[in-house]
Amino acid sequence: MKTQVRSKHQKNIFQQALQLSKTPIIIACFVTPIRFILEYLGLPEEAIFMIGLLWLTLGFSVYWSIKWYQKPKFLVILLLSLCIYSPISRIPVAIAWWIDVNWQLGTHYGLYFNTFGQVLLNHVFYGALVQIIPGFIIGAITYAIMQSVKKTKNLKQQSYNG
Repeated sequence: MKTQVRSKHQKNIFQQALQLSKTPIIIACFVTPIRFILEYLGLPEEAIFMIGLLWLTLGFSVYWSIKWYQKPKFLVILLLSLCIYSPISRIPVAIAWWIDVNWQLGTHYGLYFNTFGQVLLNHVFYGALVQIIPGFIIGAITYAIMQSVKKTKNLKQQSYNG
């Protein structure tokens, strides 16, 4: 019986994480192609710097932490959401590398790697870690701030009532 409850709870956490991941995954499918096109058109790096998966990850981590900080096991849900979202969001980067290399377009996506295996390892696996780690740190800091604000409000309210 305990195992069934635990399994249901774990499934519930995974479902919550999956639900949180859906919107950023959809947005990420557009972010990389937009950045790729802008870079190909010749816009300087300074103009397109803010269009990127890391910024998207940081933004969603802060947003989720502000919106959902009262959920039980939120930090577990946050980490799991980032672990679902980040590798999937990196797939368009691997595709951009393939397009850049095959048509020799000269964007930064075609630099550094010679094989698709190297791209998968570096862009998808390592790139996902580059998103997950700072995303979780920023999300955890935001979560801690929100918890602190909540406690402060509760203490103020108790002192006014008491």
